[in-house]
Amino acid sequence: HHFCSFWRSSGINAEYGGTKEKRKAPEQGGEAKRVMEKAMPMMGMMQGMMQGMIPPGMQPPAANNVPPMPPKPRPTPPQTGSEIPHKILFLQNLPPETTEMMLTMLFEQFPGFKETRLVPGRHDIAFVEFEVDQQASQAKQALNQFKITPKNAMSISFANK
Repeated sequence: HHFCSFWRSSGINAEYGGTKEKRKAPEQGGEAKRVMEKAMPMMGMMQGMMQGMIPPGMQPPAANNVPPMPPKPRPTPPQTGSEIPHKILFLQNLPPETTEMMLTMLFEQFPGFKETRLVPGRHDIAFVEFEVDQQASQAKQALNQFKITPKNAMSISFANK
């Protein structure tokens, strides 16, 4: 029972204030448990040290709180419409027999549809207006390259603002 007197007299447990620890008979395994309990606070300290030692580069820089700059709109090529969402769609490559009625029937199935406008003197282009950008965008995605006739796949872009 040397262990017993050693653990008791050296006061190793005193700093943890565990009185029940001292009274307990040193049964097999009790010693290991105590050693572990003594080691645990050390483990916690090690982890704290490790966290404190992360080099500054590893931590996210404070600049992350700044919202990213919005991407610049691409310059719009002439007469092909625009890629910037707009509530008015610009239709191209329409066949000669296109009428406002045909286009209205195509586009009125989308929410927000307002009106179709053909360009006087030009059968191949037209404008379709919606209430808001998002609705025009949905119709554009659904009908872009739609074949009005077997030869004519209409091309849709956003009208220039």
